[in-house]
Amino acid sequence: MHSSLIAWIMRAIPFGTIIMYGALGETVTEKSGNLNLGVPGIMYLGGFAGFASAWAYENSVANPNGFVSILIALSCAILASMAGGLIYAFLTISLRANQNVTGLALTTFGMGVANFFGVFILNGASYSAAPIANKAFSAKIPVLSGLGDILLAVVLHWFLTRTRAGLNLRAVGENPATADAAGINVTLYKYLSTCIGAGICGIGGLYYVLDYNQGIWATTGQIEALGWLAVALVIFCLWRPLSAIWGSVLFGALMILYLRLTIPFIPTQLYKILPYVVTLVVLIIVSLRKKREDQPPTSLGLNYFREDR
Repeated sequence: MHSSLIAWIMRAIPFGTIIMYGALGETVTEKSGNLNLGVPGIMYLGGFAGFASAWAYENSVANPNGFVSILIALSCAILASMAGGLIYAFLTISLRANQNVTGLALTTFGMGVANFFGVFILNGASYSAAPIANKAFSAKIPVLSGLGDILLAVVLHWFLTRTRAGLNLRAVGENPATADAAGINVTLYKYLSTCIGAGICGIGGLYYVLDYNQGIWATTGQIEALGWLAVALVIFCLWRPLSAIWGSVLFGALMILYLRLTIPFIPTQLYKILPYVVTLVVLIIVSLRKKREDQPPTSLGLNYFREDR
């Protein structure tokens, strides 16, 4: 029983890691007051750009180097996903488009772009592989392996609670008009947090392709599902980066519960909605408690009109 539980948790960690990167990136974005529902699309962009660049490098060099392949993949994944975040930022911050609609459109755009190029550019096949990048990305480094996302969560917690820039960012998310009056560049903070947050989300998409999917690009909807779970995890963890560490493992475990627990007449799809059910329960409890520190940023999802200040 004990070994079975450990095996279940160990299998849940890869899913949790992917979700955690998406959640940490979205947390940074939402702390500025921007609600980016384009996380799944951004993860698609990051995953595809990182994979495609590694694939191109491995197929154009006689003796490809694993470290170089990973460096190229990571750089391209972050840049592509930040470009997606920049599109969202320009539409919602500069043009003041509806944040919900823009985010959903970005999800559709990111999925479409990634799957289109995945089929028609990579040798015209739905499945292509980057084995060198996969081998290097999944290599186990003593002590450091598996700690990247945890270290990122700790750094973000420190940034948001202990630095002047982090406190300014939170002020922008709570009350942009007051922050603006205090001399904080609201537009700059919103742009930077949205683009940097998107870059972090893109790492989650890259992790899915190069590690969990063993360096194979497949035009499936798995990244989309994990992207939506990342958005749900932000709410579940009450916008706290450190809580995402254990929350991501819980979500990953719930997502694969159907592999460990089978109840007759209950379809697999019902097991897969458990993370959303848990998030809904947390939302209800938080709403009833009404503690300010557990609430989302006050201006979340609201566009800022400086002339109305």
